[in-house]
Amino acid sequence: MRTAILAGATGLIGSQVLEILLQESAYTQVITLSRKPLTSTHPKLLNIVVDFEKLPEFQSRLKGEDIYCCLGTTMRQAGSKEAFRKVDFEYPVSLARITHRAGAVKFLVITALGANKNSSVFYNRVKGEAEEEIKQVGFRSLHIFQPSLLLGKRAEKRTGEGGGKAVMTALDFLIPKKYKAIDSAKVARAMVAYALNDGQGAMIHVSSELQDF
Repeated sequence: MRTAILAGATGLIGSQVLEILLQESAYTQVITLSRKPLTSTHPKLLNIVVDFEKLPEFQSRLKGEDIYCCLGTTMRQAGSKEAFRKVDFEYPVSLARITHRAGAVKFLVITALGANKNSSVFYNRVKGEAEEEIKQVGFRSLHIFQPSLLLGKRAEKRTGEGGGKAVMTALDFLIPKKYKAIDSAKVARAMVAYALNDGQGAMIHVSSELQDF
């Protein structure tokens, strides 16, 4: 009996991860954490509505082997640096610590290409700081995914992103593989594939590697 816990199931990648997990025979239960009830239903699905500010209160219910963290926002959506840091640093780190205490052995998290705790770019620095904190938690296996610009249909439109996608798609043949825009479905497939792999230690998967999925 193997349980997956997924945070961020309504996002671009998270929603696709959820679809794969529900069809994956290796998992007998899929627990999703969300602020609002999901519309999806499935015999294996258990949706827990949580307040991420109070995540420690849910620790007794967060028992699973593999943790998928697809949480993330943008500066525009968050509205401030403080709010952005809360979603992209505090929540993922809190999820890692709590699920590890509850017995989880594998953690898979999406950050971004260019994530670096020493970066002068706030977005990249926060992503990098989250990576470093999660590395210290002590999971048997930690998989960090650093995709480039994501392609896929989002529930919400992101200002400026559409133009960036158009340019990167048009100039795809000129762009090194590491920096090419990537289909979000590839990242979702990669996350599940690596979760089912028995590798140990902390591993970083850059966008060029993810393109092969």
